[in-house]
Order: sequence, then structure tokens, then C-alpha cells
Amino acid sequence: MVGTLGLLIVGTGGVVVTVAALYWFLTRYGPARWVSLAIAVLSPIFVVVVFVRAHLLWVVLLAVGSALLAVVCARVALRTGSSRTAAAEHPAPQARHPFLIMNPRSGGGKVEKFDLRRKAEELGTEVALLEGDVDVETLARQAVDRGADLLGVAGGDGTQALVAGIAAEHGLPFLVISAGTRNHFAMDLGLDRADPAAGLDALRDGVELRVDLGRINGLPFVNNASFGVYAEIVRSPAYRDDKTATVLRLLPDLLAGHAGNRLVARIDGTAVAGPQAILVSNNPYGTSDLAGLSRRDRLDRGTLGAVTLSVANTRDAVGLIRRTRSHGLTQLTTLEVTVDTDAPRIPVGVDGESLEFDTPVRCVIEPGALRVWVPRNRPGTPASAPTIDWLRLRDLAIHGDARVNRRTQ
Repeated sequence: MVGTLGLLIVGTGGVVVTVAALYWFLTRYGPARWVSLAIAVLSPIFVVVVFVRAHLLWVVLLAVGSALLAVVCARVALRTGSSRTAAAEHPAPQARHPFLIMNPRSGGGKVEKFDLRRKAEELGTEVALLEGDVDVETLARQAVDRGADLLGVAGGDGTQALVAGIAAEHGLPFLVISAGTRNHFAMDLGLDRADPAAGLDALRDGVELRVDLGRINGLPFVNNASFGVYAEIVRSPAYRDDKTATVLRLLPDLLAGHAGNRLVARIDGTAVAGPQAILVSNNPYGTSDLAGLSRRDRLDRGTLGAVTLSVANTRDAVGLIRRTRSHGLTQLTTLEVTVDTDAPRIPVGVDGESLEFDTPVRCVIEPGALRVWVPRNRPGTPASAPTIDWLRLRDLAIHGDARVNRRTQ
């Protein structure tokens, strides 16, 4: 009995201390930060040493094996009963005057690396390179005035969104070439991000997908708009040069509420006051991580995804990471999100770009506004793995249905 009790205390204590130390590492400055990191690293090592000295290593291995089996069973249980259908595909007729904007600097030079300009022009496409101080929207509108019947972008998601808005405005099809750095929009469309040139196949053997378009104070976005911690970090001039150092420098004040604006989010009749982070996405993300930032299985559900995160102390951080309680995390789907604060303008990260907007900031969804052409043969979008969420598992055990729309603060 003593051995079992000791095992429970040491094992559970090790997990709690490690998570708490990691939280302190993110929220402290100076020596306290590095002491916390050392504790986070040494705690699991200490637990393993204690079990080995007590000749209980087999128990640790058995526990790890059981935990892995539990994770597999939990994912199967949470996925059971869910339905996932592919987005409807429509015929894509031959474009007579396609127009592509290419950013030669995007993605570390993917336009040149994959010879995208030559390949596009061989398919009868007019290509404009973004060189110098060029207005992307002006380029696209001029192409429409000249008779372009398809607009496309080989570049990052921010540029994709601007041109997508013009395509939607004129009812023209839109072509996505994954020549950016992360290419989240291309990933969620099921495109081959490793081979941007494959996106050009949509011009000769493509299909059309009708997908939604988000708007923030009228500006289009294809992925998401983020407020709070992430928006403040991206806003920093040092972020582009050294992302890690900038995050570590700004996080303590942002998480403690000493920097940035105090936000209020209004989501489908629910007011969330003072969250450190708000994410509004064009269709909800999957839930294979804490904030649901993995991928979107569909882009045509006609809803926004809204996630708010509030972490006031170590207890909240541990609860959110373990997913044993929902205090501090709100995940909803809605048609409109309004974010307000006392300041007349606030920074917002829109598709990875740092922008400023007048408050209140209003995000809405335009269902089926965008006609995206994609290759008929493409990798597709795999279903997101469900989060190991003990609250949803509890509901499944009690009610026999894990499909719970959780609305908490």
C-alpha cells in the first residue's frame, strides 16, 4: 500500500511540478525564468530515478504503455459517431484569360525555385511579379478591367486573402499556388504544399470548390484573425528577425495583463471579458491541440470558429493542458464575433500579418463567397485527430454522445 501511495504521489507530483515550472518559465523574467526551466527539465528525470531506485521501472513502463493505449481508445471513442463528408466539387471550365500575381520573395524564393512563372505562362497565364512598392489589390483590379476571368496568387496567405476578396467581389474563380512559408489556406484546401507547381494543374484539369470567406471590418481573410497575445507579439518589429526571443520577452507582461489592451469578445450572445487571446477563424479548426489550430476539415460550413483563452494562474494552465476542466477556454461556432476595448485602435494578426483596426472590430463570415479552382488530383485534407478531452469523454460516458458544443468561461 505504501509503495502504491508513494508511486501515486511522486508520479502525479512530477507532472504537476513540470507543468507549473513551464508556466512560470513563460511568465517570469530574469533568473526566476531559468530556474523554472531547470525545474521543468529535472522533474521528470527525478521521477524516473526514484522509480528505478525503488525497482519500480516496470511499473513506469506499464503505466506508459497503458497511457498510450488509453489515448488510442479515447481518440476512437471521440471520433465514433462523427461524420465527415468531402466538399462538393463543381466543373471548372477552361479559363480564357487567367491572371496570376507572384511574390518572388515569399517562402524563401519558391517562385524561382519551382520555376512557377515559366510554367504558368506556358499555360497561357498572364503573370505579374510583386517587385518594389506594388499595391496587390490595384494589380488585381486592373487585371479584371482588362478582362481577366480568373485571379490567382503564388505567395503567402495575407496576399492570397487580398486577391481572394477581389475575386469574390467580381464572382471570378480563384487559384491558390502554395508559394508561401506555411500555406495554411492551401493545406486546408487539400493542395500539395511541397510542390507549388502542382497547383497550376487546376488550369488544365481542375474542379471548383465553393468556400467561405471571412471579413474583419470589411477586410477579407482566408485563415484567421487573432487578438491579444499573438497580435501583440507579431506587432513587434523584432518578431521577423528573432521570433523565439521576441515571444519570450513579451509573454510575461502579456499573460499577466500588464501589456496590451483588455479585450471583450462578444460571441453569439456570450460576452467573454479579459481573455489573453482570441482567435476568430474562417470555419472552425480541428481540436487536435489546445486551441484547435491544427487544420480545418471543411471551408464551406458557413460559420466562424471562435476560441478565447484566459489563464490567470498556474492552476488554470494545468487544467487547460490536462483538459480536465474547461474554465478559461471558450470554443464556439458563430456567424459574427465583435471584439472591443477602451482603445480607439488595436493590433490584430490577420493571416499572419500585423494590422491595426478601429474598435469595435467586427468579424463576419460570407458563406460560399469564393470559387476556388483546385487540381482534380490532389492530396486532400485528412481528418483532424480529436483532442483527448476528459470533459467530452465524461459526457460520452454519461450521455452516450461526445458531440458537445462547449460554451464556458
